[in-house]
Amino acid sequence: MPLQVIEAQTGDSPVATFIIMHGLGADGADFVPIAEQLDLRSVGPVRFLFPAAPRIPVTINGGYVMPAWYDILGADLVRREDEAGLRQSQTEIEALIANEKSRGMPASRIVVGGFSQGCAMALMVGLRHAEPLAGVVGLSGYLPLAAQTMAERSAASQATPVFLAHGRHDDVVPLARAMASCDALQALGYTVEWRDYPMAHSVCPEEIDHLAQWLRRVLA
Repeated sequence: MPLQVIEAQTGDSPVATFIIMHGLGADGADFVPIAEQLDLRSVGPVRFLFPAAPRIPVTINGGYVMPAWYDILGADLVRREDEAGLRQSQTEIEALIANEKSRGMPASRIVVGGFSQGCAMALMVGLRHAEPLAGVVGLSGYLPLAAQTMAERSAASQATPVFLAHGRHDDVVPLARAMASCDALQALGYTVEWRDYPMAHSVCPEEIDHLAQWLRRVLA
């Protein structure tokens, strides 16, 4: 089944698309208010897509069924990963990108981003996409399947800029895990803008402002 998607535009004839993936247990509407705070007037009209993850049993939460891009098998986010789930969601998000291209939006004008699990999916997709995207945004998340990224990344993705931001007091995805992800990307030659803030597993106004500045640059 295709993903359910909330779609919004800041004006007619959008010149860019921003696909934003929510975190574990949230839904497509979760980031609509935050997207509304992004000042992208200088870019022109922007189309926002807010896909909803499928509802699946999540192991770390006792098998409770909730929206999730992939299963969380334990507190250690790296040692045991739901590779099948990650790849299934990758395919579904790639379908959203393909649909945007069919509507006339070139890959070079498409940004993929997300929060927590959504961040992991943005990195999963953005580094493997066959064409350079306008950018990849990762908020309060980490690089999934890190050991396989070098072999699986597309050569084209090297030109895709990355924005990573994290809370210094995050007790869900430790700051050290996010910083290791940043280091891994930089070691692979990606251009990464890193930001951290005095917050927990959340989003703050300063972060939204910095993200808007970055988006204005990559979509100029």
